[in-house]
Amino acid sequence: MAGITDRPFRDLVQRFGAGLVVSEMVASQDMVNARSGTREKAELGSDVEGTAVQLAGRDPHWIAEAARMVQDQGARIIDINMGCPAKKVTNGLSGSALLKTPDLALRMIEAVVAAVSVPVTLKTRLGWDDTLMNAPDVARRAQDAGVQMVTIHGRTRCQFYKGRADWAAIRAVRAAIRVPLAANGDITDSATAQQAMTASGADAVMIGRGAQGRPWILAQVAHDLFGAPAPDIPQGDALVDMVVAHYEAMLGFYGAELGARVARKHLGWYMDAAATPPALRKEVLTTRDPARVVALLPDALMQNGQVAA
Repeated sequence: MAGITDRPFRDLVQRFGAGLVVSEMVASQDMVNARSGTREKAELGSDVEGTAVQLAGRDPHWIAEAARMVQDQGARIIDINMGCPAKKVTNGLSGSALLKTPDLALRMIEAVVAAVSVPVTLKTRLGWDDTLMNAPDVARRAQDAGVQMVTIHGRTRCQFYKGRADWAAIRAVRAAIRVPLAANGDITDSATAQQAMTASGADAVMIGRGAQGRPWILAQVAHDLFGAPAPDIPQGDALVDMVVAHYEAMLGFYGAELGARVARKHLGWYMDAAATPPALRKEVLTTRDPARVVALLPDALMQNGQVAA
């Protein structure tokens, strides 16, 4: 997730035991041309086991060059983004706009597969809109081109994030491909993960927004559904320590000024779970003194005298 799954957050999620984490979406041509901010975003942790690097683009040449670059940096998996619905992405004919040009999408996929030796995966949506639900065909062609896993968000691009993800509609993709399939969209806990897998026939789930403020949820789902080790979910002082460490990791990664700004969304999600009083929440999110933020967090994470889990 752009602006969210940066290196500090992925490191935290992985420490709980997630099976796979995915970098922020990286624009291929910007990556190759070293546009300011892009390679920092691609401080990918690409050499870390269980990390996929997600690339976006519209030109087979540039996305192949970016794939070679991140492979040379140690990437273990390269994921091609054909699912982002943001207008600034689709207006540039990238992300889910590629569902409208499947021949171009296929040339990009072929170029990436030919450029690297690591596994290539694909993330996309059910289609562009209700009149173009072509995910099964796109997924089949991607598989035939060498893609080794497909993830489908159970909405069309034109739905953005409105309504509910249609997990049952993903089943048409399951029927079209042999490679592993992951279901995505509105999966927030083990119950919804199981429902999504049952409805879609998928082999796995991918969790995005459901992990905001709950970096342990991927590991919890893996435990409940697949028998992976149970995560040690922090409570009390341990939760405060985790949030403080996450905040300080972001300051170290981005620098104090930018890190404090980027961290606000994560602090907000942690405080959502804690039902932090509005005045205290505002103070945490508006103070510019990192030491003051750290001092406020124990009280900010308190709920009825107990630290929220």
